[in-house]
Amino acid sequence: MAGRHEVYNKLQGETLVRKGLMQKHADIKPLRLIPDLQVVKIGGHGTIDFGRKVVMPLLEEVGEQASHHKMLVVTGGGVRVRHILDVGIDLGMPTGVLARLAGKISEQNAEMVALLLSKWGGTHVDSDDILDLPMLLKLGFLPVTHGTPPYGLFEHPPESGLIPPHRTDTGAFLMAEVLGAKSCILVKNVDGLFTENPTVNPDAELIEDITVDELLAMEMEDMVLESKLLYLLRDANSLKEVRIVNGHKPGNVTRALRGEKVGTVIRA
Repeated sequence: MAGRHEVYNKLQGETLVRKGLMQKHADIKPLRLIPDLQVVKIGGHGTIDFGRKVVMPLLEEVGEQASHHKMLVVTGGGVRVRHILDVGIDLGMPTGVLARLAGKISEQNAEMVALLLSKWGGTHVDSDDILDLPMLLKLGFLPVTHGTPPYGLFEHPPESGLIPPHRTDTGAFLMAEVLGAKSCILVKNVDGLFTENPTVNPDAELIEDITVDELLAMEMEDMVLESKLLYLLRDANSLKEVRIVNGHKPGNVTRALRGEKVGTVIRA
């Protein structure tokens, strides 16, 4: 039997799936590239689709805070993503194709938001250039990118249906995690996470603070954020919470950036 041509290393001969190996590395903390970074994800459906009456005041607030906080602005896709998913599903497109199509739309929003933030150094950054952020921030830029993770054709199959499970909330969180960010703020059009959809049931109650396990145990029919994010938060090394705030209310993003109590915080 032929022998393997090995190069000596501590993982030599490992399958890379052995449980004992995973546990051995569990306490190793990865480098936090920008530990004071705050990722602000501006929803497409909850914010950008409302147009200038909502977008302009929000971006004014974000821009004014750029001199006080290191930020990465991340955009969602919104109604145009829902439209292309609807058409694509009707035409039988695989999940990976749907993911790639959705990414093109959230990138359009990133280009517009970057231009609107240009007064404060807004600069459009591609997903492949995320590791350039330390340099860009030192130079005084306010980086803006789109939230769709670059899985593209390699998107994971969903538990059911065809809709890509990793969308822009998830992408914003993954960027915050890989950069070792301080926080991840999801800007929506509601005051936070509710026990039910508040637009359907006005008696739904706001949940101000909850853990991932508590939230998953509720088995909610609908949520204001992507469920995939919850599982990632539970496994994350650097980021241990996400916050949901209402971007239609002036001052909420500023309060979240300052670490003040606002909206909903979900903890690992």
